[in-house]
Amino acid sequence: MANRLQRSTSPYLLQHAENPVDWWEWGEEAFAEARRRNVPVFVSIGYSACHWCHVMAHESFEDPELAAILNTDFVNVKVDREERPDVDAVYMDATTALTGHGGWPMSVFVDHEGRPFYAGTYFPPEPRHGMPAFAQVLAAVSSTWRERRDEVDGAAARITRALAERGERQAAGELAPDPEVLAQAVQVLAGQFDQRDAGFGNAPKFPPSMVLDFLLRHVARTGSVEALGMVEGTCEAMARGGIYDQIGGGFARYAVDRSWVVPHFEKMLYDNALLIRAYTRWWRLTRSPLAERVVRETVEFCLRDMRTPEGAFASALDADSEGEEGRFYVWTPDQIREVLGDVDGDWVNELCTVTETGTFEHGTSTLQLLHDPDTDVDSDGDSDGMQRWERCRRALFEAREQRVHPGRDDKVIAAWNGLMIDALAEAGATFGEPEWIEAAAAAADVIIAIHLGAGDDGDRLARTSRDGRVGMSNGVLEDYACLAAALNRLFMVTGDDSWLAFSGVLLDVVAEHFTDGRGGFFDTADDAEELVIRPRDPADSATPSGWSAAAGALLDYAALTGSSEHRQISERALRPVLGIGAQAPRAAGAGLAVAESVLDGPREIVIVGAPEDPRTVELVKVAMSGPALGAVVALGDLEEEPDAPVMPLLQGRGLIDGSPAAYVCRHFACERPVTSAADLLASLHRR
Repeated sequence: MANRLQRSTSPYLLQHAENPVDWWEWGEEAFAEARRRNVPVFVSIGYSACHWCHVMAHESFEDPELAAILNTDFVNVKVDREERPDVDAVYMDATTALTGHGGWPMSVFVDHEGRPFYAGTYFPPEPRHGMPAFAQVLAAVSSTWRERRDEVDGAAARITRALAERGERQAAGELAPDPEVLAQAVQVLAGQFDQRDAGFGNAPKFPPSMVLDFLLRHVARTGSVEALGMVEGTCEAMARGGIYDQIGGGFARYAVDRSWVVPHFEKMLYDNALLIRAYTRWWRLTRSPLAERVVRETVEFCLRDMRTPEGAFASALDADSEGEEGRFYVWTPDQIREVLGDVDGDWVNELCTVTETGTFEHGTSTLQLLHDPDTDVDSDGDSDGMQRWERCRRALFEAREQRVHPGRDDKVIAAWNGLMIDALAEAGATFGEPEWIEAAAAAADVIIAIHLGAGDDGDRLARTSRDGRVGMSNGVLEDYACLAAALNRLFMVTGDDSWLAFSGVLLDVVAEHFTDGRGGFFDTADDAEELVIRPRDPADSATPSGWSAAAGALLDYAALTGSSEHRQISERALRPVLGIGAQAPRAAGAGLAVAESVLDGPREIVIVGAPEDPRTVELVKVAMSGPALGAVVALGDLEEEPDAPVMPLLQGRGLIDGSPAAYVCRHFACERPVTSAADLLASLHRR
């Protein structure tokens, strides 16, 4: 029998709509029911692409006996962490505080006010590896609730108080953007860098996307060889390892091993957006052919597999297909030979480390490309190894397309679409691919048309939608900030000031409803649903913190519009982020990257000239693909509409002796305008 989740717009909740568990969605109705029955609330949090969420669902939530216990002794609430990051943040903090670690599925027991008193992650159906059986946990929690309620109330009060105090401490930092602070962060990262396999720390290894952005901007500002070495080592190791889909493009969420060989196969929109940006910027500094190849293949994957019919981007692809993790992606040597024949098959097996014993389960292997193939001439006349590899890769892709594909979570998330719009627009401008910019603009149109418009002033943002229908969750800070940053970028690459106007609307909401009165931010608006604590966290997680994303969007908007108010809000917000970054830079890469932009100006590049003029095109190309990674760019054709209002950044700028011109300014001082692409590039190389 279907439960209440059948009405949800969340694919994750819909996965549980046929469970025998009597699930409720998060909301006051569930807590009212718990008060009426005087039972605790079991909050189960996960997401649709989570492998272990599926495991616990099959083992426990589909089991009629366990479901009967849950239905009798608890009110059961299912939460999609991607739809409700505010709820997830509160209870992830609690779970980490109580157990020393977090993760999904998350299993939290709360009282009638939503205060947590017991928490864990995955619980097995029988005792295993030191973990109690889920039924044992349920019995113990229910018994304690009935027989020792005072202890429950006391624990809930202490935990909630500790969470609130933690939030206060995190928001209390006072470090201003300073070269020494950023240099210290680089040294901390150097001490954590894996000299053998690249990346940071040991297994499991996650793509350090925000840290890479910080290091790249640090290289652009300082020329640091050490920082560039960490970037190049990590980007190359990821791109050549199994975490990267060598056949179809795109990155998996993380590698379970130190050497990037075996991924956890789910593909998240945010990872691929952030890594498109990182590899684009690596190319901008070094012109690495590997960087360009990865960008092109990953963009192709996103446009092919992640776009929704409306033109936005879905949130994730599952790790599993046909009930097995990774089944869609892995190969045996015989499967390779069956597609390619013996000669090419043996060549690809050796090239991609596909072995009889395998690198994954059941004798299967992930594909790695640990080095580019040697130049040779094969029987089909391919003139070099990469040409041969491309031919084999296409054949393997076509064969793989016949397999059962992993499920897709086609929920559209405003923040993650903002990250992808931003990445596509920058990559499109960098590599001269107008179709990518058009795809970014189309996605932005969808988000504005469907997600923006709630509230009395029509300026509030919904976090999610599916099939064009808005979900029930309100936008959180990261939604406003990541979308505003993306709209800033679209303005920079198109010159269409309507994108900048929409960004201003979103940032006004941030300033009015998300600030904490002391220079920082909350993750939820002041008129959002009240949780046991109002979450705020300047530290990054898998995505940039909303706090740092807001600081970056505000800084760029200030540079583009001349608004000192927006710049002041941005710089003040960076202080606690830098306090974290100086000691734990892996938790504050996004904020450190924004601080690099502050120290660099950010540089302002204004290009004036007719868009169709080849000289203008060359200037724009240099500005968009050059080494000034944190620069803002404004394009103006002041002769097209001479009576139209002129934004401050364009005022007083015109052609030079009838030629298109580029003006470069930073720190409130402008260089002599230039008319040649070579002179502009030389200017951008100056530190």
